Amino acid sequence: MPTLRLLTNVEIAPESRPELLARASRMVADLLGKPESYVMVVLEGGRDLLFAGTADPAAYLELKSLGLPESRTPEFSRALCGLLAETLAIPPERVYIEFAAPPRHLFGWNNATF
Repeated sequence: MPTLRLLTNVEIAPESRPELLARASRMVADLLGKPESYVMVVLEGGRDLLFAGTADPAAYLELKSLGLPESRTPEFSRALCGLLAETLAIPPERVYIEFAAPPRHLFGWNNATF
C-alpha cells in the first residue's frame, strides 16, 4: 500500500506526466522493497502553493507505507528530492516531505484492511 502524493506549483505538461508517474512509482517500490503492483502515486501539478513567501517552484510530498522504516527516511528524502530536481527543476530546499506509517487496521484495500 505504499502511497506517494506529490503536490507542486509547477505546471506539468500532459505528455510528461506518465513518465514522471512511472518513475516515481518504480522509485517508491525500489526504496521500500515492495512490489510495484501495490504502489499508488497521486500527482497534483499546477497547484496554488507558496513556500518561504514565494511562488518559486516548490513541492509537498506525502509518503505513506505500512511498516515504513523510520531510520531510512533521510535516504528516501534524498531520492525523492533528487527526482523532483531532475524532472521538475525543484530545488531540494523547496520540498517538504511527510513520512507516515499508518497502523494496518487504519488502511483499507479490497473490501478489508491490511
